[in-house]
Order: sequence, then C-alpha cells, then structure tokens
Amino acid sequence: MYTNTGYMNLTDDELEDSSVPLKVNCCGVYRLITHPVMSTIRPFGRPDYQILYIASGKACFSFQNETVEVPAGNMVLYKPGEPQKYAYYLEDKPEVFWLHFTGKEAGELTIQAGFDESRILYTGVSSKYQELFLTIIRELQLPRPCFVELATLHLMQLLLLVKRQREEGGFQKTEIQKEMEKAVHYFHENLSTDIEIDHYAKKLHMSTCWFIRSFKQYAGMPPRRYLTSIRVKKAKELLESTDYGIGEIGSIVGYDNPLYFSRIFKKTTGTSPAEYRKAAR
Repeated sequence: MYTNTGYMNLTDDELEDSSVPLKVNCCGVYRLITHPVMSTIRPFGRPDYQILYIASGKACFSFQNETVEVPAGNMVLYKPGEPQKYAYYLEDKPEVFWLHFTGKEAGELTIQAGFDESRILYTGVSSKYQELFLTIIRELQLPRPCFVELATLHLMQLLLLVKRQREEGGFQKTEIQKEMEKAVHYFHENLSTDIEIDHYAKKLHMSTCWFIRSFKQYAGMPPRRYLTSIRVKKAKELLESTDYGIGEIGSIVGYDNPLYFSRIFKKTTGTSPAEYRKAAR
C-alpha cells in the first residue's frame, strides 16, 4: 500500500478544539498496491471532522447498515462522533485523500461548501483538489515557521473551491462532464495502449481542440499531460512493488521504447526509474 501522511502530533484531547476558528489535525493519501482490502471501522467516530476525497477508482461506505459505492470525483464528510465504516478494494484501483480538522467554524464552513443536504458531494476529478491535499501533507510533515497557519489556509482554500463550484452550479453532471469522466476511466483502463487524443475525440464526435479544452476544465490539466501523470504514477507502483525490469514496466504503462520511458519518467519525477526504485526500497 502506498501512503503519504502528515500529522499535527496532537493528543486525543486536542483533536476537538473550539478555541480556534479552523485547524488541520492530519492529512494523507492511500493507494492500494498489493493488499486486497483496507477497511476502517470507528463505531463512535472521531472527535473531529473528516473529509475523504475519492481521486480515482471507488470506495465502499456503510451508512446505517446500507453499503454505498462512491466513485471517483466525490467527497465524503463525517461529522464529529458519527460512526465510520468504509473500505477500499484493490480491484477498484482506489486512490483516496483524507483530512481531519476541527475548530468552532468547521461546521458552518462544511455547510457552506454544500454538505448540509448530503454527506456525499460530487466535486469532479480535479488536480486542484489533489494538489491542495498534497500541499497540506507537506506542511504537516515539515513543520516550518507558520506551518499550522498555512495548512489551515490551504484547507480553507479547499472548502472555498468546493463552495464556488456549488454556487456556480457545477455539481450537476452535464453531458460534457459525463463524457470527460468516461475519458478518465478509459485512460486508466487502457494505459498500455497507444492512445491518440485526436482519435479519441473523433469517437466522441468532438473536435480535438474542444475535447482538450473540455478535459482540462474537468480534470485540471490537458489529456496528454493527464495520461502521462497516471502512467508515471502506475510506473512508480510497479517499481515499488514488483521485480519487473525497467523496460517491462515501461511497456506495461504504454511506452514500448525503454529509453523514451526513462526520459519521460525522469522529466516528470526528477529521477530515473532505477534511482526511484533504489530509493523506494
């Protein structure tokens, strides 16, 4: 399992804090690589709020003995003291960001973001959200001056982005959003094939320019860059968890030329595949 987490190193008594407007307690991301399942059961919940963002794949949640499959592009909110029961399955290829926070204004801010009517909120698959989660994680991992305030600021930015999307009417899936969601799933499921963006756009009866613009608006980056990012992410998983050769891994993620794969990997990550594997192990 790949995990990247950051904590405020608080005691249990400090998880609920009404002396401040808003504060991040911890933040992280989970991605299953080899474990078949990861489950969380908290019968009495936690003292703080929790948001989970399904960035890819899907997760299974149990609410009042009813199991709900929550696909990518959704956020789930747990309030303090609410029972928590959810699981991730390897076959669903999940990547889930999570964040715990507290403060006297936390409840009102979640309501303004749109969680007043439902604990599950469709927000779309956006790199903006992922980048904010990762920024908060980094702030918590390396406690530099003002890291508490900056982590809180990024949480506020996250909630405000969700609020803006709600007020602009962006939570209802349009036909274009549905097509872009299908494109995301197609890219993930066909990494090893030679995906031509113009050919895919033609299948949707769209011009290439219109598809690229629509995809960027939906996912936060152009389709070619998105495809590269998920290929490199998959390559990282294989470098960490398998003994496949560099060329084999390149082929699995869609690069038949090992030299080209190594060049793309290094350009994206700043290190070669061999160096990444050595450091990871």
